[in-house]
Amino acid sequence: MVKMMNAGQSTSRTQRWILLLLCTVVCALALVAPLHADDQMHNRPRYTLQAGDVIELAYRFTPDFSQTVTIEPDGYVTLNLVGSIKISGLTLDEARDLILKKASEKLNAPELNIVLKEFQQPSVVVAGEVQKPGKFPIHEGMTALQAILLSGGFLDSAKSGQVILFRRIDSDTAEVKILKLGKIKKKIDLEHDLRLEAGDMILVPRDKISIVSRYLKLANIGMYLNPLQTPLP
Repeated sequence: MVKMMNAGQSTSRTQRWILLLLCTVVCALALVAPLHADDQMHNRPRYTLQAGDVIELAYRFTPDFSQTVTIEPDGYVTLNLVGSIKISGLTLDEARDLILKKASEKLNAPELNIVLKEFQQPSVVVAGEVQKPGKFPIHEGMTALQAILLSGGFLDSAKSGQVILFRRIDSDTAEVKILKLGKIKKKIDLEHDLRLEAGDMILVPRDKISIVSRYLKLANIGMYLNPLQTPLP
């Protein structure tokens, strides 16, 4: 009888230790999970300003210079104190530092707060021989094929083996890429697909287009996207 009781007590203690260990592991995982989530949030790239965004500038000691401005298509804003300055492609902190550097040439130790009041939804343009040409919101990892599918897919008249992508590289110039998406009508061929960036413009032509240069002036892209009748992003 004593041996049976000792065995039972030993089993009970073992079970309690196992239960305690499991509780410890669960609590540790519960504590670690938010830390991983925070790490992922911190590792995400910060939002960068782009044309069409509206920002509010508030000087602490010199409110007369405070103003609300819209970033122009070329990425510049015209400010009361520092004049014309390019801030597209910068984060809010970077833009504030740049403006403060310029403002410090005229003010003694200025303090500035910048608030993003309105922002443009990152998007891509799909034009040409697709069901519904237009501008579409872009999500992370979106490819040219996915954008075309959002526009309703290829028309029968589409020359899908020569899809043209225009990618803005500065305020005046776009890089031209040729995508051979013809095989994707039958099966997914990721080798010929391309991950998109905000502001990309896709043209699905009806006929073969001869583009000699790898780069093209933004002002000349309108002749290709004209049927869309949509302003460039």
